[in-house]
Amino acid sequence: MNTAVQIQEVRIKDITVTKDTITAQLVDGRTISVSLAWSWRLSEATPKQRANWEITGDGHGVHWPDIDEDISAEGMLYGIPAPRPAAASKSSPKPQQKKTGANRVRGGN
Repeated sequence: MNTAVQIQEVRIKDITVTKDTITAQLVDGRTISVSLAWSWRLSEATPKQRANWEITGDGHGVHWPDIDEDISAEGMLYGIPAPRPAAASKSSPKPQQKKTGANRVRGGN
């Protein structure tokens, strides 16, 4: 028996965001669901911001303009969460100020 497998692009048809999950309905009929914590921007957004989305790239992703969040269909499918920006390190050196003559302390005469 000769069975052909056709690989289709992962494309989003519809998206639903609840207080717990991000669920994408795919063009091929599958459903992908990930925890809302998977996107820190969406988890910190208001329900109104979560509801304002647009499908981008012919279904390859979703964009939330109010919070500047983008999630790809492949990212959801393969479990690649949105990276959280690194916080400024407390141990990073502070920029040194240039010393001028006015800033110098002179010893007593």
